[in-house]
Amino acid sequence: MPRQHVNIHIALIGCVCLCLLGYLSWFESRAQEAAAQVAAGPDFDSPDSTSVIVNKHRPLADPAYVPQDLADIGGVQLRAEAAAAYLQMNADAAAAGVGLVAVSGFRTADAQTQLHSSYSNTYGQQAAESISARPGYSEHQTGLAVDIGNPDGACSLEPCFEATPAGAWAAANAHRYGFIIRYPAGAEATTGFGYEPWHLRYVGPELAATLTGSAQTLEQYAGLPAAPGYPADRAR
Repeated sequence: MPRQHVNIHIALIGCVCLCLLGYLSWFESRAQEAAAQVAAGPDFDSPDSTSVIVNKHRPLADPAYVPQDLADIGGVQLRAEAAAAYLQMNADAAAAGVGLVAVSGFRTADAQTQLHSSYSNTYGQQAAESISARPGYSEHQTGLAVDIGNPDGACSLEPCFEATPAGAWAAANAHRYGFIIRYPAGAEATTGFGYEPWHLRYVGPELAATLTGSAQTLEQYAGLPAAPGYPADRAR
């Protein structure tokens, strides 16, 4: 073989080796990052984290926070990852003969202000605080919470929803798609809200399976104190 061809072959082999080494280096770096994230555990603080915890003690750092990756799931919006999981859950429920509808998803701070004021005017502030978060303290503002219902509206946003087709199916299967029932029965003193079998919160399949299997709230799993009320109210 002519020396020129040999040199070309050597050069090509060298390029391939360099590319392979570069890929291996990148792959190792990503693997180390993933391992570090696993070792560090879920991020309960960043609003962009799917495991962020927002409750009556933990408002969003930015009261006007809006996720940058919102996607439509049929008239309401969720963050892209949660939206994809919801749409798959919805399709699988339909295949099983159960209809699910998304009643409410992402809400802006202004929308939450209007909703909270409406509940306060209708039911009084004390009752409203058990069913509606103040602006800046709502999971809906993270784009990770969705209220679901039955297509016929049966027991919409009521505790009896748990016994309806949509409620029973979600309770048994939502964790497979990364959703938990965020405000379970009997946890009012921890979460600060009454039982809401319709309020699903996306945390990812792994964490959802852990929480569902252990029957823990997010606060309990994270080792955070209970958040039955707003701290400022106790100081009055």
